[in-house]
Amino acid sequence: MEKLLEVNNLSISFTQYVQGLNRHDLKVISDLSLDIGESEIVAVLGSSGSGKSLLAHTILGILPYNAHVTGDVKFKGEILDQEKKEKIRGKEICLIPQSVNFLDPLMKVSQQAIGECSDDNEFKEKKLKQREVFTKYGLDESVDDLYPFELSGGMARKVLLSTALLNDPDLLIADEPTPGLDSKSVEETIQDIKKLKEQGKGVLLITHEIDVALKTADKIAIFYSGYVIEINKVENFLNSENLLHPYTKALVDALPYNGFKLTEGVQPLEEVSGCPYYENCPICSYKCANNKPELIEHDGAMIRCFNFNKVISDDSVSEELVDDVSEESVSEELVVDVSEEVNDEEANDGA
Repeated sequence: MEKLLEVNNLSISFTQYVQGLNRHDLKVISDLSLDIGESEIVAVLGSSGSGKSLLAHTILGILPYNAHVTGDVKFKGEILDQEKKEKIRGKEICLIPQSVNFLDPLMKVSQQAIGECSDDNEFKEKKLKQREVFTKYGLDESVDDLYPFELSGGMARKVLLSTALLNDPDLLIADEPTPGLDSKSVEETIQDIKKLKEQGKGVLLITHEIDVALKTADKIAIFYSGYVIEINKVENFLNSENLLHPYTKALVDALPYNGFKLTEGVQPLEEVSGCPYYENCPICSYKCANNKPELIEHDGAMIRCFNFNKVISDDSVSEELVDDVSEESVSEELVVDVSEEVNDEEANDGA
C-alpha cells in the first residue's frame, strides 16, 4: 500500500505573552507520528480540546502566526513546505470542516460548492461536476438553491463533504464530522466516509467519538495530552486485552458495553518531565517519572510505553518496581524519617 501521508515527529507550540512582556511557549502537540495509505481510513481519537484539529491545520498550512512547528509532513513522499501546502490544499488534499458554520449563510449551497469561475465555460464545467457529486450523496437539484439555514444537519454535512470532493482529492481530512447529528445522520456520514475508501482515497478522521472511529476506521491513533500513545488496528479495540497502552485499555473498558469501568485521573494540561500518563498509570516504574517513552513499532502496532508488556493487576508495587529503587530515588522525607529513628535510638542508649 502506497503511503499518501506521513507525519514524522511533529510538535506544535504557541508563543504567548502573559503579564505584559513575559513570553511563554505553550506546547500543544508533541512528537506526533502517523501515516495514511491509499484506500485507508485512520482515525485520530482524543478528548475535546486536546489539539487534534491542529494536526489538520498543520497539514493544510493554516496555523496562526504565533505557531512554531518542528518535524515534517510528507505527501506522496514529498515534504510539504508552506508553499507546497498552499498549492495542493483544496485540490489534492481537502478538508471536511467540523462545523456547518463554515458554510456562508448568505450564499446558496451550489454557488459555494462551485466557487469562483473565470468564465462561463468554467462555470458550466464546475456546475456539471457539482451536480454529479451532489447526486452521488443524495442531494437532488432542489438543494442547489437552498441557503444553509434551510438544510437539516445531515444535509449540511453532505454539502460539506460534496464540496470537498469536487476537485477529486486523494486525501480527505474529516474534522469532527458527526457531533450534533441524530443517529440516522451519523450512520449516513459513516457510510459516506467509507465510500471514499472504496474510491481509493485516504481519509484522516479526527474525532472524540470512539463509536464513530470503531465503525469507520481501519486503524485508530489514540491521542493523549498532545502525544500519540498507541496506533492499532480497529479490530483490536473490540477487546482491551488486545491493546497495548494502559490508557487505551482503560478507555475501551470504560465503554457502556464493557461495564463503565471508570478510572480516576485527568490529562495533564502542562508539559511534564516524564511520561504524560505517569500519574494515572497502574504499571508505571520509576523510569517513567522523568523519561518520555518513544513511539515504537510492536507486532504491527505503534506504542509509546516503557512497560506495555507488563500485566495490569490490582497488586501493589511489583518486584520490578522495587528493584528500580535506587539511592537517588529515595526521597528526602524518607531520609528524614530514618535520621529521626537513629537519633531516638542513640538517645535511649545514652539514657
